[in-house]
Order: sequence, then structure tokens, then C-alpha cells
Amino acid sequence: METLPARLKTAVTPRILLAGLGFAAAGLQVVPAFAADPVSSVAGAPIEADALPSPWSFEVAPYFWAAGMSGSVASFGAPPVDVDMGFSDILGDLQFSAMVAAEVRNGPFSLTTDFFYLKLGTDETTPHGVLASSVALDSSTMSATALAGYAIVDRENMRLDAVLGARVWSVENTLSYNGGVLAGRSFTDSETWVDAMGGLKGRVNVTDRIYLSGSAIAGGGSSNFGWDIMGGVGYEFSQHISAVAGYRALGVDYKNGAFDFDVTVQGPIAGVSFKF
Repeated sequence: METLPARLKTAVTPRILLAGLGFAAAGLQVVPAFAADPVSSVAGAPIEADALPSPWSFEVAPYFWAAGMSGSVASFGAPPVDVDMGFSDILGDLQFSAMVAAEVRNGPFSLTTDFFYLKLGTDETTPHGVLASSVALDSSTMSATALAGYAIVDRENMRLDAVLGARVWSVENTLSYNGGVLAGRSFTDSETWVDAMGGLKGRVNVTDRIYLSGSAIAGGGSSNFGWDIMGGVGYEFSQHISAVAGYRALGVDYKNGAFDFDVTVQGPIAGVSFKF
């Protein structure tokens, strides 16, 4: 019986697996703004309780990460394959993507989250077309991160938070056969894992509108090791809207049986933050 072409195992599978990380990835891509809201008062007049600013702040930051990838991947029982791909190599397989980070803060306490979902696909013809005329490979990748934080440094022009939490990864790959004897049949290989993550994130105000932001987290659990660092320059257009651009690098090493996901992802990142 004809087996899955070696060309699909060594070229198509790693291409889709790595693409799942290339757009996203996972934790604190955009470090939210934290400039304190001024409390105004009128001399000689008492300040009523409902006139004070709320101790709560909320931020939502959609972002985009144009990353390239390198490392080793394996799925569907194929041996690990070394891969070195640029962002342009991945873009053609993208079907859908959504990426957003958010933060809730009350005084020195914070909760930061990051979420991305990607759906990618490609189609390859088989060399003989007996069992199938073509094989489609679809991949969905989800990562969700939640980090509780506390400000260990909190000054007028800077803040540094210690953060601790978890990151969830879920990758699902589906092979579908078109035409031939196997027409209509499909096979799925999927993995979901959770890692404990911790580190630092912070911001320094350079001027009233320009700031530097960054984060560095690392950890493990289900994976052997994972890490994530980011640095950027931001600009506040108003009290409620700011933008940041910078560079991010991420690595994860996960293995379970024949499934191998050991990659480094890095590239420029940009996002917009909405504060309310």
C-alpha cells in the first residue's frame, strides 16, 4: 500500500507546525501603559468620594508579530525535521488569525493575559495519485497566557512588575485525502500542554508621551523549557490610546512520543493599546 509521501512528512508538516507559532505566540506582546491618572482638586474645597479616580484600570491591545522561525518539529509519526523559515514563507499558508493582550490593574496588583488563535492550511499533490490525488494539511494553534503581577518598583516615571502564572498551548493538525482510494478520509494529530511561567515586565517613561516597555518570562512543566522576551518603544497619542513597536523572541521545547515542537520564533512586533 502506498504510504504518505516523504515530501509531505519532511516539508509540509513542519511548515504548518511552525507557522502556528510564527504569528503569535504567546505572553505580554504589548506591555500596557500605566501612567498614573492625575487627581485634580480645587483649593479650599473638599474632594467628594465619587470625584476620585477609580483604582481600577483596564487595557486591551491587539497586536501583530511578523516572525521567522527555526528549530525542529515532527508530527504524524515522521522523524524530526530541522526547519529555518522566514515570515514570508509562512504568510501564504495563513487562513485566519486573532491576537490580543489585556491587563487589569488595581494599585500594585495586576492580571495580564494574552491570547492568539491561528488557522493555516496547505495542499500538496501526490507523486503517483493512486491512494490520493492530493493531501491537504490544516493546522489550528491556540495559546493562552495569564500572569498575576505585583509592582516591586512603582515610581512616577517607571514601574517594574514581578509576574507569575501559566501558559496553555494547543496544536491540532489534520491530514485530509482528496481523490483516489483514500478520498474523504482524514487523520488528526494534536497536543495540548500547560507550562508555569514567571518573570518581570515593566515600563520607563522617557517623556510625557514616549516610553520604553519590555518583558521577560520563562518556565516549564509539560514542556522541557519555554521562554519569552520582548522590548519596545511606545507613544501615547492620548490618555486612552497608545502604540508600541519593538522586537520579540520566544522559544519552546515540547516533546511527547513522536510529537516534537522545539522552536525559536523571533521578529518585529507592533500593537495598539486602548485604555479605559
